[in-house]
Amino acid sequence: MSAVEEPCVLVYDVGGSHISAAVCYKQGFRLGTVVRANLPEEQTSAAFVEVLYSLGKQASEGVDGVEGAELAMPGPFDYVQGISWMKHKMPYLYGVNLSEAMATRFGWKTTQVRFLNDAAAYLLGEVGAGAARGVKRVVVFTLGTGVGSGFAVDGKVVTEGKGVPPGGEIWNVPYEGGIVEDKISTRALQSAYKERKGQEREVASIAHYATGGEPVSIAVFEDFGKNLGVALKRLLSDFAPDVVVLGGGISRSAHLFLPAMKTELEGAKFEVRIAELGDNAPLAGAGVAWFARNDA
Repeated sequence: MSAVEEPCVLVYDVGGSHISAAVCYKQGFRLGTVVRANLPEEQTSAAFVEVLYSLGKQASEGVDGVEGAELAMPGPFDYVQGISWMKHKMPYLYGVNLSEAMATRFGWKTTQVRFLNDAAAYLLGEVGAGAARGVKRVVVFTLGTGVGSGFAVDGKVVTEGKGVPPGGEIWNVPYEGGIVEDKISTRALQSAYKERKGQEREVASIAHYATGGEPVSIAVFEDFGKNLGVALKRLLSDFAPDVVVLGGGISRSAHLFLPAMKTELEGAKFEVRIAELGDNAPLAGAGVAWFARNDA
């Protein structure tokens, strides 16, 4: 082992059904082995913390000098104090001080356990170690069941300012008689397919049929691309990003909608890139957040 240990931190991504964890190293925000587990069957805060502890021990086995932990968590959540205010997701954590519970379990100080919003973590991952490395003005969209979004300037998350919707959340911005999520989400793709074909299909299945040459599925993705292109141009004109990164489940089928989207974006001053880190983006982003705060 080298005389100087490289700084590293335990990072977690807490989702609706499972938790991922890894060690993130400061140099390049690279990740060690990523381990995953389902949320605990026993719905108690103690069982939840035990899963975090077990994953942390697995991820950091044989690693010296782990500085603490940074967790990407969905909201509502008090990211400063480490207290969950979620009622629908993980209700057993409501009002629980996770910072204290984890510190006790790991034998740490509470200052060694930190939290950030999961969408912000995804954004920071792509900015710090993914498709938007070194880019000044970035918007990240995660296209899936809903539409996640994040805005960054000079490597820092911004949630207000010119062209930034409240909290950096674009999903519920009024758009074409509804909201953005009505036009660019899983739901939008599925209802467009049902409208044309009279059948309900999962997005992965529609993508499979489109790749196989089925005209209706191809048309549905082309329309999605057009809608996405129009929306990006209209919604981002004031923020004026240099790069827009597309992630989330739907981005895996980018080849089916990118050509139509790019036609609509003719003349736009930003470049569109597909996310590089995929499901690991929030883990890298948690590491970016940890070391940025340490260096501040």
